[in-house]
Amino acid sequence: MKIINELAFNEKGLMPTIIQDIENNQVLMMAYMNRESLRKTLETGFTHFWSRSRKTLWKKGETSGNVQKVREIYYDCDKDSLLIKVIQEGEACHTGHRTCFFRKIDDNKKEKDKNI
Repeated sequence: MKIINELAFNEKGLMPTIIQDIENNQVLMMAYMNRESLRKTLETGFTHFWSRSRKTLWKKGETSGNVQKVREIYYDCDKDSLLIKVIQEGEACHTGHRTCFFRKIDDNKKEKDKNI
């Protein structure tokens, strides 16, 4: 796809990608994509990401079954980050939470878990 070549991946060839539930707009997770993972996402209709620690491509839910069915993909005004709206099957977070953003910093600057 032509648009992939127009996007501004960083010096490591990566782009921060926010995953959002299309039904309720809840932010589910943030991960990194490279050109290959974005291409695979576009081809299959399921999210694929680049693992910075393992240095490999991975499909979300490949082992857990908690896949993300892609419905819409947006890029920002600088073409350096993505927003992907999905239908989430199961939990998005590897900790078993629906979203990776389940911890809140309260007024006392302490971290606390929020059951969302």
